[in-house]
Amino acid sequence: MNYRYSFMRFPEGRLKAVTFSYDDGVRQDERLIEIFDKYGVKGTFNINSGIMGSAENRGRWAPDELKEKVIDRGHEVATHGAFHRAPGKQRTIDVIRDTLDCRLGLEKMTGCIIRGMAYPDSGITGYTVGSANYEKIRECLRDLGIAYARTLLGDNDRFEVPRDFYAWTPSAHHNNPKIFEYVDKFNSIKEKAYGLAGNMPRLFYIWGHSYEFDMNNNWDRIESICEKLGGKSDVWYATNIEICDYVKAYESLIYSADGQRVYNPTLFKVWFTADDVIYSVEPGQTVEIG
Repeated sequence: MNYRYSFMRFPEGRLKAVTFSYDDGVRQDERLIEIFDKYGVKGTFNINSGIMGSAENRGRWAPDELKEKVIDRGHEVATHGAFHRAPGKQRTIDVIRDTLDCRLGLEKMTGCIIRGMAYPDSGITGYTVGSANYEKIRECLRDLGIAYARTLLGDNDRFEVPRDFYAWTPSAHHNNPKIFEYVDKFNSIKEKAYGLAGNMPRLFYIWGHSYEFDMNNNWDRIESICEKLGGKSDVWYATNIEICDYVKAYESLIYSADGQRVYNPTLFKVWFTADDVIYSVEPGQTVEIG
């Protein structure tokens, strides 16, 4: 049997996914989480473990709040460097120290395994003389047990699933002047019967800092974004690590040489299309195509 293409589908066979990412662990995240929960969307909150709040300093999350107020509500806590230092401006040893200290600190605070990251400050957009290059940083992050790292390389409305999770570029910042055009374009995407471009899975990734809503007096903006994106039956709402783990599970599927059987060696149920038919394969299962 020959079929044209096989395409990943998100859980329940969905074509599209939405995820959010917000930095620095500031107190305004609490209000943002209320909005996320209201519209059924999910976010990842990138925390600097070395710069935390307290009973006296209420500008940032306190260590004992993260699990109950973020993770237990279905969102993700990820690393953002213990002291918010850009990897591209540091020696390799300092990148390792800042990332590992952040992961160790957040895991101690939450009792959870922390595997995600957003690059602090200028991310991997530039390097100073003597600093680590991207390949070295990616190698270090893998060795440190970091599964993905979000960077900033320019907004776009292509809604692409990343090819390299250590250079994961968001679709847009929430203040992008075209954000509502992007939302409308994303919402209008439908499954197509034929063609390569029309069948690729689509991911809308929005990022920012929740303190910006206070600075710009525009909490209504994120409320409108979430209202327009939320509640769609053809969209999977997931954290960054959920997206990463699912995509890697799909990429781990093993096909027979003739393409008629697919084996799932992972612990995730995975959906995909083959010749315009949606299939799912359970962990450890082999399915016949067609």
